[in-house]
Amino acid sequence: MTTQIQDQIQARRTFAIISHPDAGKTTMTEKLLFFGGAIRDAGTVKAKKTGKFATSDWMEIEKQRGISVTSSVMQFDYDDCRINILDTPGHQDFSEDTYRTLMAVDSAVMIVDAAKGIEAQTIKLFKVCRLRGIPIFTFINKLDRQGKEPLELMEELEEVLGIESYAMNWPIGMGKEFLGIYDRFNNRIEQFRKDGADRFLPLNEDGGLAVDHSMIKTSYYTQALEDIMLLNEAGNDFDHEKVKNGKMTPVFFGSALTNFGVQTFLETYLQFAPTPQPRKTDADVEINPVTDEFSGFIFKIQANMNPAHRDRIAFVRIVSGKFERGMTVTLARTGKTFKLTQSTQFLADERETVEIAVAGDIIGLHDTGSYQIGDTIVGGKKTFNYEKLPQFTPELFVRVTAKNVMKSKHFNKGIMQLVQEGAIQYYKTLHTEDVILGAVGQLQFEVFEHRMKNEYNVEVRMESIGNKIARWIQNEGDVKESMSSPRSMLVRDRYDRYVFLFENDFAMRWFQDKNDNIELYSLL
Repeated sequence: MTTQIQDQIQARRTFAIISHPDAGKTTMTEKLLFFGGAIRDAGTVKAKKTGKFATSDWMEIEKQRGISVTSSVMQFDYDDCRINILDTPGHQDFSEDTYRTLMAVDSAVMIVDAAKGIEAQTIKLFKVCRLRGIPIFTFINKLDRQGKEPLELMEELEEVLGIESYAMNWPIGMGKEFLGIYDRFNNRIEQFRKDGADRFLPLNEDGGLAVDHSMIKTSYYTQALEDIMLLNEAGNDFDHEKVKNGKMTPVFFGSALTNFGVQTFLETYLQFAPTPQPRKTDADVEINPVTDEFSGFIFKIQANMNPAHRDRIAFVRIVSGKFERGMTVTLARTGKTFKLTQSTQFLADERETVEIAVAGDIIGLHDTGSYQIGDTIVGGKKTFNYEKLPQFTPELFVRVTAKNVMKSKHFNKGIMQLVQEGAIQYYKTLHTEDVILGAVGQLQFEVFEHRMKNEYNVEVRMESIGNKIARWIQNEGDVKESMSSPRSMLVRDRYDRYVFLFENDFAMRWFQDKNDNIELYSLL
């Protein structure tokens, strides 16, 4: 591999932005794109009345509700780095999409609402990052509003998440009295709502302001200096090695909505964020991004990003080597080889053809139904599979039919395409072949219904069959159809595997007592 390609790989930074809903994740994404020159005007999810929507919220239902329900991929250049951002759904009903997205990044940026602190969904997503040892950078948001005390937030980070923290900067005041941030890393004070030469104020050797300024007379400045002294004496020392291993999180304070502290965060993040990392195959072999030939895995499939063409895009994280449009690759699962001629890169729903991409990049491949989530594609002679991506056992189930039976063709096509995205799971009853959908959360069914109507022009009727316990079978050959009952319904999934849908724990235990030779298992 040429030195030029190696340099390009080392310049990549690929991260996901994670948070609880409404912490400001999508707004933060917008501001980062704004600094990267990818967009001229950073729209926020609050701007629905003006018809201006967040660039990363491209799906119609996202614009209507002001939430992210699908992971968006965006790329821009900044400071000699090429940055790939994955903006993930914060809503817990879409955690499966977020979990898979976290398998495709090298670091994560965690947004925390200063008023609410660490919330439930943040804890879940943090645990996934921790399991993978993903470096986490924390941005405590909404300092322009009244919130918890900064020291309380730092303590919460360490106690609730169990991770060491290091404050890269520190707020001076908060809410209406927010004056700016004391930047420990760059040894300066950044003033709130100031631009140009007045924005930054230098610090002296003692850590106080080196220039005469009205801020010195305020109690907020005095309090910030006392807090900094406490952090210097009793806080953690910055440890880059711990940051790389996901054992320490650098913490930044700011306000994404007012665009304060975001650029400082971005520039500091780029200094410490990891370059593309090696990944293991299912045979525990480590693939090196710089020295090995082209390989990647599909972590997401999205239908109808371009409604005019009813297309489907498979999102590929390039793990190693160099991608060139027109190259021949092998799909490891099937052993089939083909040329990759239709490839794109993204700014939310805007796409452009990509000729060359390298390890760390996310590209989209046109999918005619060949790909599945978790597939590995390789460009060399040796084929292998990367470690499996997580799949979750659904808990809610509905029976679904088309309101107009004349639209059954569109109904079946729409369902199969949306099921391939992985947010909902597909089942069929054995003889009547009724379609049953399973999901982790109710919102997924609402999005499914909305998209069937708007993208496939099919209105659906959904009948809830309630919570079920889904279990797959290790020894399918021993299953008899007579084992199916109203409380232990036997169905087939989209891969034609047997699945029991149990009414409750009691029904599952009763079944196991009666059929102790049947080995049941669940997904994650």
